[in-house]
Amino acid sequence: MDAKKEYYLGLDYEIVLKKVPAKEGGGYFAYYKDFKGVMGDGESIQEAMDDVHLAFSSYLDVALENREEIKLPSHLVKSKRINITIPVHVLSKIDEYVKKHDTNRSSFFKESALQVMDD
Repeated sequence: MDAKKEYYLGLDYEIVLKKVPAKEGGGYFAYYKDFKGVMGDGESIQEAMDDVHLAFSSYLDVALENREEIKLPSHLVKSKRINITIPVHVLSKIDEYVKKHDTNRSSFFKESALQVMDD
């Protein structure tokens, strides 16, 4: 195996795993949070994880062959924890939003701040 590919396969990328409702076919759906389109599914958690790992391995083959830049895991980027005060009703709305958009509070605040500052 290519040393570069082995390096990326060894990194701790976040994989999101979701149960698919029976009315939508059932089973499990998994995807790499840092890579749009790198996803897999299966009847069991293990099948979905095996499938998403195979998809990531295939992505790496193409990206390395094309000399594309491959992102490092986003959660490993240096961050600083802060405390803020926010009204409870606003926090509730934020929590509803992040749940609906499959993200988290930290990402929401970061993206919102960057969007405001870019204007």
